[in-house]
Amino acid sequence: MLLHDLSPGMHPRRVRIFLAEKGVSIPRREVDVAGGANATPQFLRLNPLGRLPVLELDDGSAIAESLAICRYLEARYPDPPLMGRTPEESARIDMWTLRMDIELSRPIGEAFVHGGEFYRGRIEQVPEVAAWSRGRALATMTWLDRELAGRSHVAGDEYTLADIVAQCACVLGKAAGVRIPPELAHLTRWFAAVSARPTARA
Repeated sequence: MLLHDLSPGMHPRRVRIFLAEKGVSIPRREVDVAGGANATPQFLRLNPLGRLPVLELDDGSAIAESLAICRYLEARYPDPPLMGRTPEESARIDMWTLRMDIELSRPIGEAFVHGGEFYRGRIEQVPEVAAWSRGRALATMTWLDRELAGRSHVAGDEYTLADIVAQCACVLGKAAGVRIPPELAHLTRWFAAVSARPTARA
């Protein structure tokens, strides 16, 4: 296997943390997105959307989308489980993973794309989209803070893929102008705990 990676990217970071939590090491290839390497015919054969990460399998086929890659890795390396042990656990973790992806990760990503320097001149940035997205992400953080008042992690008492998705979103949030408000004590406590894990810098 070969992981086509982008070190600063939010979605590639999910996969690297997931692998690190599993104790699995696979070869990585850093893709020069700034130089357009993700738009070459060779890369587009792996992922026609030109996005990262992409996991290239030994038979030459490829899996794109970070959550799909994590699902594949969970099946291949089930221990420690990060996506549940029973049908009920798996469904609950999937539910919270999707919530973190849709309600937190996506608006923070949009705030970064439409308000950050990296994309200036690369795409048509819409400042109103960045502003709206920041507001939505902050509203999600307020809701998540209330949820975390009753448990240690996003989907329950154990660290799972749902935490990884939220954690990577909050890391990008620092660059997108969406920091965790200090008054959100439960979310602040959770983020400090997940950031202290040895895998957080993967």
